[in-house]
Amino acid sequence: MKFRLEKDFLEIFPSARVGVLICRGIDNRVEDEEKYLNEYGPYLRESEKLGLKHVENPEFIENPTIKKWRGAFYKFKTKKGARCSVEALLKRISKGGQIGNINPLVDIYNGISMKYGVPVGGEDIDKFIGDVRLAVADGSEDFVTLGSEKSEPPYPGEVVYKDDAGAICRCFNWREAVRTMITDDTKNTFMCIESDSDDDIDVIQAALDELAALIESKLGGKCEKFIVSAESPEIVICE
Repeated sequence: MKFRLEKDFLEIFPSARVGVLICRGIDNRVEDEEKYLNEYGPYLRESEKLGLKHVENPEFIENPTIKKWRGAFYKFKTKKGARCSVEALLKRISKGGQIGNINPLVDIYNGISMKYGVPVGGEDIDKFIGDVRLAVADGSEDFVTLGSEKSEPPYPGEVVYKDDAGAICRCFNWREAVRTMITDDTKNTFMCIESDSDDDIDVIQAALDELAALIESKLGGKCEKFIVSAESPEIVICE
């Protein structure tokens, strides 16, 4: 099983970099709800404080992180109102809101996303069907998101993660499919941190390093790190 950047994606984003972690053997279960909330609640609160540095300009869309990803989303067909995942997090905390707990792994990567101002996502490797591609959708891909029972395929021309069974995540990282989402039972994960250019490769590397360290220390298992780009567009997820 492989992950690759397809040519049609690279025609739109030739300088894109995707930091990838392949994590195997993690334990994402919550055995004690109170202990979990007492550990990950403060972690998210601290991450929110650190994330505010990315939205210091009162004109929200003028903040560099927001402007960068708004510009990226203008380059392909998107559903009205679709926004980069990190924008959704930063918008909430900029208005004084908090990010709720979901499960340990999702909490960890939401914290990293806020701290570094980068989009971070994760999927369950064991739910993938065939190779995973960051590609331009043709509009036929099956896609069912959380809270829905019907397929809502991406638009033709939309940037998506997909495998042989359909779309995994629409509009880069905007909304993910129920089929591959991280759950308490997830053991093996595909984590990604995206950039539409090579300008912030140092930030991507630092975020990957901290994400891997947190996952290994808190959830166990082992993580492998990769940077996927036009120069190295394909990696092996598992044999």
